[in-house]
Amino acid sequence: MKTVFILAIVGGLSVTPLSAQEASPRPAALIQAASTPQDTPTPARPPRPPRPGVTTPGVKREISTIKPIAVFPVEGVPDWQVVTDDAVWVSNGPKNTVHRLDPKTNKVIAAIEVGKKPCSGLAFGFGSVWVPNCEDGTVSRVDVKEGKVVATVPYGPANSEGGIVASKDSIWMLSDAGKNLLRIDPATNRAVATIQMPAGSYVVVIGEDEAAWVVSTETSQVVRVDPLTNLITDRVDVGPRPRFTTAGAGGIWTLNQGDGTVSRIDVKSRKLVTTIDIGAPGTGGEIAYGEGAVWVTVFEIPLTQIDPDTNKVVKQWVGAGGDAVRVGHGSVWLSNLRQQNVWRLDPKQPN
Repeated sequence: MKTVFILAIVGGLSVTPLSAQEASPRPAALIQAASTPQDTPTPARPPRPPRPGVTTPGVKREISTIKPIAVFPVEGVPDWQVVTDDAVWVSNGPKNTVHRLDPKTNKVIAAIEVGKKPCSGLAFGFGSVWVPNCEDGTVSRVDVKEGKVVATVPYGPANSEGGIVASKDSIWMLSDAGKNLLRIDPATNRAVATIQMPAGSYVVVIGEDEAAWVVSTETSQVVRVDPLTNLITDRVDVGPRPRFTTAGAGGIWTLNQGDGTVSRIDVKSRKLVTTIDIGAPGTGGEIAYGEGAVWVTVFEIPLTQIDPDTNKVVKQWVGAGGDAVRVGHGSVWLSNLRQQNVWRLDPKQPN
């Protein structure tokens, strides 16, 4: 979602056809000048090995078998989502906008301009949607009733593949290239605490214990921050290179990009209880909890459903689509980044 889109731009080669004049023979001096190292094209990256998915009989099926409740067209790159009381919001980096999806009419009812290149998640709290912006290093605060930006918070996200979250009294976001966790007071739109984190920390979620749980991709660790003291109380090792994270069913769940697994931490014991292989290694993707399940999305495997009662993958859909997911209003919401739309899905998809 996100970093995957950026990497696709950086890593790919753009080939422009030569005009007849450019294709004609040139003097040797010009040919020599054109062959200097700085003009040598960067070799294309080798294609990523296909994501294998799960091998459990009867679990895998084609994404084409899903019938959406509704399809919301969003021209550009519909990506990060957040669920509010009466809507679902999705960011659109190239357009510098967030779009409001109405679950009553199944229509896109607003596109609101925010900062430059919204990225790194969306959060809802204190009557606002909070939108980190990668290019200008800010957070746009969008009032959901007024439908406009009412404040620009002067802090940038740590990474395009990150996260922002609201607790009962604060907005939490990683910043400074993943070195610090910012605690932002919504009354002033300013940070009231800066908490040093393990290297490469990009994502934070609020657990059922009301603590902030922060994921370090570089150290493959999740740390717990006590909201009363702003101090780290626990450090839990999880799968390799964890990134996207969700809270639910008494757990903290990390999508581990290093090996394509999902780790589950028990909030009460603050210990790792299991790691589930979903066969989806590599960058990008997202994870969400709702409707009694954990939902994971990555390119090539748009949707995976995990049963938290058994810690097993019960359904997995393969094919084109996906890369951001949220659950709310009785539905699963899947951003199909490359298809420029958002699907609304029945969480009880037929077998």
